[in-house]
Amino acid sequence: MSTTRRVYKVKKTKKKRRKRLWLLLVPLLVLGLGATTYAATIYLKAQDVFKNSYDPVEASAKRSEAVDPLKDNFSILFIGIDDSDKRDYKGHSRSDALILATFNKDQKSIKLLSIPRDSYVYVPAKGVTTKINAAHAAGGPKATMDTVEELLDIPVDYYVRMNFNAFIDVVDSLDGIKVDVPYEINELDSHDKKNGIHLEKGLQTVDGEEALAFARTRKKDSDIQRGERQQEVLKAIVAKAASAGSITKYTDVMEAVGDNMTTNLQFSQIKGFIKYVTTDKGLNLETLKLEGRDSYINGTYYYQLNDTSVANTKQILRSHLNLGPKEGNQTEAVQSQIQK
Repeated sequence: MSTTRRVYKVKKTKKKRRKRLWLLLVPLLVLGLGATTYAATIYLKAQDVFKNSYDPVEASAKRSEAVDPLKDNFSILFIGIDDSDKRDYKGHSRSDALILATFNKDQKSIKLLSIPRDSYVYVPAKGVTTKINAAHAAGGPKATMDTVEELLDIPVDYYVRMNFNAFIDVVDSLDGIKVDVPYEINELDSHDKKNGIHLEKGLQTVDGEEALAFARTRKKDSDIQRGERQQEVLKAIVAKAASAGSITKYTDVMEAVGDNMTTNLQFSQIKGFIKYVTTDKGLNLETLKLEGRDSYINGTYYYQLNDTSVANTKQILRSHLNLGPKEGNQTEAVQSQIQK
């Protein structure tokens, strides 16, 4: 079986916050680590992490019966929340990044779709069309899952909600990772301090805060190069975790994620990830994106999704999940309300 080429494409917007695809892949790393490491200490730690992070939601109305990651195709919505100490959110905050992952058991493949946070869509929990990131503020993970289902006409079976402390903590728990910095970087730190992170050009070991800055900067190049840096960070994390040679390191990684994660996945279900992370040729992973354009309604910025792009994406994801033909385009009414 040939390995699907990994292509990371990040849509440029006028907003300062970027879509942090790399952050939402961290749970995949830990899920695989927990599923494929058999030391008793690791097993018990992973079991404890998922027990403490477990927060169930009502099953998708688009499923006639429960899915099982061990034997079925399934989907997971990764929800990134920027719950920094500075922001000190109360209750549900708006989501800062959304990644939908679909898993095909026969192909042993994963497709990842980045959904722009400002996408103008219908949010069932609010009963209005607005930015998709408002769904989480309206009703947490379940409201966000329902909104994605409404947009893409596929079931969203599971969710993993993370805050950005997880990425920093994972890298720090591994005592840093090695990256090749392409040019001098001055970036915000995780507390939004201007020029809080400074990196010189060249190969070097970076801590969590520095890795965050390295992965999100794009001041001197494009989204293509930023995507390549995100891949480099992920590969560096996997390489460091694989060579850590210490049970303490593995448990620290899981603890870092567990402290910053809630999910409706149970520990027994993570065994379903084994076939996706232990193939001879590595992860068979492809990243998709939704095309669109910048728009304004009554002076407020929105990201207008392209009808054709949404329709094509629906078909790709439905086919990957082995579902039937997609239903009619559900975005037409939304798009007609957009004003340039």
